[in-house]
Amino acid sequence: MTEPEHARLMWHKSSASGASGDCVEVAIEAGSVYVRNSRHAEDAPPLEFRHDEWAAFLTGVRKGEFDLPG
Repeated sequence: MTEPEHARLMWHKSSASGASGDCVEVAIEAGSVYVRNSRHAEDAPPLEFRHDEWAAFLTGVRKGEFDLPG
């Protein structure tokens, strides 16, 4: 997806994002879920996932599979 194409997406910022500009944003479209860091929104294309990949990731997050040690 090119920058003009992903610029038109409706981005949603995580409520856990900090005030320092390190914000995780997600946009959902028909066949894909896009993820980006708002600080780099202009410099880098967003990551793109299929809906089934995103669902598997969220399941892992909810189960604590990606928690940092300690």
